[in-house]
Amino acid sequence: MIPSSLLNKLSPAKLVCAAFAVSVCLGVGVRAQPRNPAPTPTPQQDDDIVERVESNLVLLNVGVADQRGRAITNLSRADFVVYEDGVRQNITSFEPTTAPFSLVLLLDMSGSTLNFRPTLKQSAIRFLDALAPDDRVAVVAFWGQRKKEKVENRLEVLADFTSDRKEISFAITRAEGSGLTNLYEGLRFSLRQLAREGQRRKAVVVLTDGKDTELEVVDRKAAAAARTGEDALAAVKPESSTQLRAVLDAADRQGVTIYPLALPSGDIKRFADPTPQQVAIFAGARARLQSLADNTGGRLHAINRLEDLGRLYAEVAAELRTLYSIAYQSSSTRQRDGSWRAVNIEVTRAQLIARSRPGYYAR
Repeated sequence: MIPSSLLNKLSPAKLVCAAFAVSVCLGVGVRAQPRNPAPTPTPQQDDDIVERVESNLVLLNVGVADQRGRAITNLSRADFVVYEDGVRQNITSFEPTTAPFSLVLLLDMSGSTLNFRPTLKQSAIRFLDALAPDDRVAVVAFWGQRKKEKVENRLEVLADFTSDRKEISFAITRAEGSGLTNLYEGLRFSLRQLAREGQRRKAVVVLTDGKDTELEVVDRKAAAAARTGEDALAAVKPESSTQLRAVLDAADRQGVTIYPLALPSGDIKRFADPTPQQVAIFAGARARLQSLADNTGGRLHAINRLEDLGRLYAEVAAELRTLYSIAYQSSSTRQRDGSWRAVNIEVTRAQLIARSRPGYYAR
């Protein structure tokens, strides 16, 4: 039996009420349970036992709406049925939509945000107003500087995890930086910070154009011989990058959901006639942001106008409050070799729709 202390581990995903008819995202994660070793096994035996149990725990985040797209937030464990590869699973723990979470507010302080810092900071502060009182927030700023042939990553924790809104707001106002964009290092750093938050639901909200400096160099080289934008993207294969995979694997282990807020400066549409290399850099960066959202149960919010930034931040906070978190121990006896496991969630009440990601990779 899973102890009740596991409940707070379940990762947040989200549901946009007005757009639920289109999609509601679900995050799937595999997270370690607390070790409860038997009295007699040797350390090696105990590690084997723990790994076997830990790897079967699947964490899901589910949004539910009625046929008019309105969020339903008053369901119980008995209202859900979970299937893995067509086999019904036993739900071992359940969190209602009111469960608190820990969140990293990750701010891009590279040169691409210099011209609208006041708007950025005011919008981030507005985000705090939509959070629940028990939610804990850390503020992290990231940017980079070139030192000869290397990029020096700059990462600063402006506020450690706290529910003190005044402290968080003050930290946001102090965010400064310039230079290059070290997005994926910033994400990895944020995930390491979240690992200290123990048994809580977790998320990262990141404001960025997505154009990681290191990956920009890689993409330009990969697309050097491309004649068309399609050829450039095929050469780059954005979702196969090692930096992206490292972040997704780390997020999956903790069940962390990532919500990218994509700045207009990263939109390929602002180019009237982009070169294949520009397509590789800009479209590749946006594709990776989409992958971050899709593969962690989040949603990519594209910022078309800076005036929309505050509203989008508030929407993300509201979406976090419309999710149920469910965990089950997979009953599958198949080897965990990275193969795909299809997951389906049903709601027993008539006229209600549950939407989720379709499964997870069993690693």
